Amino acid sequence: MMFDEIDNKLLHLLQDDSKQTNKALSNKLNLSVTAVYERIKKLENNGVISKYVALIDKKKVEKDFVAFCHIKLSQHSQDYVVKFEREVRKLDEVLECYHLSGDYDYLLKVLVKDMKAFRAFMVEKLTTINHIGSTRSMFMINEVKHTTAIAL
Repeated sequence: MMFDEIDNKLLHLLQDDSKQTNKALSNKLNLSVTAVYERIKKLENNGVISKYVALIDKKKVEKDFVAFCHIKLSQHSQDYVVKFEREVRKLDEVLECYHLSGDYDYLLKVLVKDMKAFRAFMVEKLTTINHIGSTRSMFMINEVKHTTAIAL
């Protein structure tokens, strides 16, 4: 799908604050409210906008211990990959999971309350998944940049 300059501006504005009214967006874009509504619907219908979410402050909900876990599977068969991915999707503590090239097979971003909670997650949940050969964890010291906005 091709975007014009107005679509790009609209997507930027929505990524910054998706609760803006169509009236506020129309004022910023110099378009009618109807034109803004139609553009948003087109972007939604084409799957460019997949959903609207609330971003929660990790500290306010006491879930600001961030760990990154590298996972190596014991084998790389399709069956092991499918089973691992199905099981990891069930883990609420895992915010993101990426299948990677290189020394490790997966990278997980895990969010918990503290080190004690992370240990419980590792022992009681993650390492109970079959076919994990090894893990390596790293912990966030400081969040330098975190955004959900995609530059267009």
